[in-house]
Amino acid sequence: MTIGRLIAASTILALGTLVTAQGALAQKRYDPGATDTEIKIGNIEAYSGPASAYGIIGKTEDAYFKMVNDQGGINGRKINFISYDDAYSPPKTVEQARKLIESDEVLLIFNALGTPPNNAIQKYHQAKKVPQLFVATGASKWDDAKQFPWTMGFQPSYRSEARIFAKYILKAKPDARIAVFYQNDDFGKDYLAGIKDIFGDSAAKLIVAEESYEISEPTIDSHIVKLKATGADVLIDIATPKFAAQAIKKVAELDWKPVHLLTDVSVSIGAVMKPAGLENSEGVLSATYLKDPSDPQWANDAGMKKLEAFLDKYMPGANRSDLNIAYGYAAAQTMAHVLRQSGDDLTRANVMKQAASLKDFVADTLIPGVRINTSATDFAPIEQLQMMRFRNGRWEMFGDVISAETGG
Repeated sequence: MTIGRLIAASTILALGTLVTAQGALAQKRYDPGATDTEIKIGNIEAYSGPASAYGIIGKTEDAYFKMVNDQGGINGRKINFISYDDAYSPPKTVEQARKLIESDEVLLIFNALGTPPNNAIQKYHQAKKVPQLFVATGASKWDDAKQFPWTMGFQPSYRSEARIFAKYILKAKPDARIAVFYQNDDFGKDYLAGIKDIFGDSAAKLIVAEESYEISEPTIDSHIVKLKATGADVLIDIATPKFAAQAIKKVAELDWKPVHLLTDVSVSIGAVMKPAGLENSEGVLSATYLKDPSDPQWANDAGMKKLEAFLDKYMPGANRSDLNIAYGYAAAQTMAHVLRQSGDDLTRANVMKQAASLKDFVADTLIPGVRINTSATDFAPIEQLQMMRFRNGRWEMFGDVISAETGG
C-alpha cells in the first residue's frame, strides 16, 4: 500500500472513530438523577395530615416502580423512587422539594400531591428547570405550557369537571336551587369558576349559597347545616376525602335529600363512601375517568387483570376498593412510558419534551374511550370524563364519555 493510501485509510479510520464516538455521546445524555444504571424520581405525598387518605397513591407508585425494577427496569436502568411526606403543608412541601432537587439530586419530581403544595413549588421548579411532572391535582393552572414550561398536570382539570356538572344540572334540573360547598383554595375556586363558566348570567339565580371550609377545620358539620337551611335542592360538594365523607354523613343525618354531586377526587369507595356509610352515599353523582378496582364490571378486563396481578404480588394487603390505587397505578404507568420514550437522552429537557409528545396512550386503569394526549401547547393529559351514580355499594357509569374541554 502506498504512503498516500495509508494516510487516506488512516484518515477515514480516524473520521469513522470520531463519528462513532460522537454517536455514542449523542446516544447517552444525562442530567442529575440519571446514570447508566439508575433514574432517580422524587415524589412528595401527604402520608400524614388532613389529606392523608391520598397516601396510598405514593405507596402504589413505589410498588409499581419496584415491579418495573424486577422486570429489568427502564432501558436497563432501575428506578430509585424517593418519596417524602409533607402532611399537605405548603411550607413543608418547599422544604421537601429543595431536599429532593438539591440534596438527593433527582431527575424530576413526579405526581406531587395537592394544589396548595404544588403552588408553593411551581416557580422554584421553573427557576431550577426541573420537571414538575404529572402533578396530582386537577387545577387548571398546570396546563400553561407558555408560562410554566416545566409543570404538567395529569387528571382532568377541576374547572373542566365543574363545567360537566353544570351542564348536567341544566339538563336534568333546570330550575335547581344550588348550594356550592368548596375548599377555600385554588382547588375549590377552580370548581366554582367552572360552574359559573356554564351558568353565566344565570349563576346568581341558580346558586343560592356558596360556602367554603378550611382544611384545618376538624369537622364541617356546621357548614352543611347552614347549607340545608337555604332550601337548596342541589349540592355541589367540592371537598377532599376526609371532608367529603363528613359531608355525605351529615347530609344523611339531617335527612336532607339534595341532588348531591361530588368531585371525582373524593369518589373512592374505601376512603370516602364506606366511612360515610354506604347507605348514606346512595344516589351521589360524580364523573370519572378511572376503572374502580372493586367494580365487578371490570372482572374480565385485560387492564384490570394486570392491576390485580400487580396487587397480588406487590400490595397484597391493600384495600382494593380504594380508587386512589387505580390513580397511582395509571400515573406511574404513564411516567414509566415517558421514561421509555426518552431512551438514553435522560436530560430534564428531553423528559419534558417526551411528556409533551404523548399520543393516544392508554393506561390499564383508564375507562374505555379515555386516552392520554399531550403536545407542546397542551399540558392537560386527560380531558375526558363519564358521569356516574353511586348505587348498591358501587359506582355505575351512565351516558357517554365526553370531552371535558367542550362538555360534549
